[in-house]
Amino acid sequence: MSLLPLEDIPGPLPASTAGPAPAPAPVPFRLPSAARLVTKVLTLLPLLLIAVWAAVDWRAMYDGATRLASADPWWLLAAFFFTCLGWGTAALVRQGAVPERLPTGLLIASQFAAGAANHALPASIGAHAVTLRFLQGRGIPLARATASLALYSLVRPIAKTLVLLVFLMSFPEILRSGQLVPQGWSLVLAFGGMGAALVTAALLLAVVRPLRRPVLRCFRTALTDVRQLHTMPSRILALWGGAAAAPVLQATVIFSVGASLGVPLSWPQVVLAFLAASTAVGAVPAPGGIGPVDAATVFTMVAFGAPMELATASVIGYRVLTVWVPLLPGALMLSALVHRKVL
Repeated sequence: MSLLPLEDIPGPLPASTAGPAPAPAPVPFRLPSAARLVTKVLTLLPLLLIAVWAAVDWRAMYDGATRLASADPWWLLAAFFFTCLGWGTAALVRQGAVPERLPTGLLIASQFAAGAANHALPASIGAHAVTLRFLQGRGIPLARATASLALYSLVRPIAKTLVLLVFLMSFPEILRSGQLVPQGWSLVLAFGGMGAALVTAALLLAVVRPLRRPVLRCFRTALTDVRQLHTMPSRILALWGGAAAAPVLQATVIFSVGASLGVPLSWPQVVLAFLAASTAVGAVPAPGGIGPVDAATVFTMVAFGAPMELATASVIGYRVLTVWVPLLPGALMLSALVHRKVL
């Protein structure tokens, strides 16, 4: 046993101050923040998409602009006015698909920006992606934001079909069913395509187990939100009223452009032609519906008695006003919203 007093043991010796100080550890090289890089890429991506789009579709833009140069400017001004109303209508439908109150100015700005993204990707993927980011930025969870997009996508074709039926019942004398309603193999292919899509979706849910749970969760969330929304009269009016007004406004833009060029069709004829065309081929996954809807609209306008060249020029002018004119401002708005972290 040691006889040394433990409490008298000295502490550790102080470090020597003599000699050079140790060299600081080298600071590791760090790459820029991933979020910062993504923000810069997303800011420049819309402008790049515009350049690609202009290189691919410059002929349509040139022809449409040439035709519009000789058109009646007052009718073109009316067409531009109805185009602007379309962005407000899109914002109205988006607001009607969520119970929370969204900021009006930012909502309209996001839909204006979503229009630029919508014309770059097929099946409205671009517009849905912009809206999804906007809703998440407002604090809405991902499941509920996705459910609102699904509700929006479901309500729009239903409302369009109801409006088409109302026009058919209101103006039966202008319908030439033999020229507009598909017959024979066209009907077989249409219903066969719809059936194949439903069967494919059912098989994916039955076979792919990791896909089943999120889809069912999203479906239950959507049902909950639908029940809540339909107890709010303001949301019902915004959702269904906006969805019904949207295709009528689009057709009114075509009518105004056609009137500026001298197309001999009445407003109900042009609206019915656009509704029939977009209902028949609107599900084709083309960017912004450009292509199939345009061709079908020209076909239906010619079936109602419009000259082919004027019907084609009207649809091209409609695309110039609704796609090309707002494309650059919409892309700049999209970049600004990304830069300000609204999206």
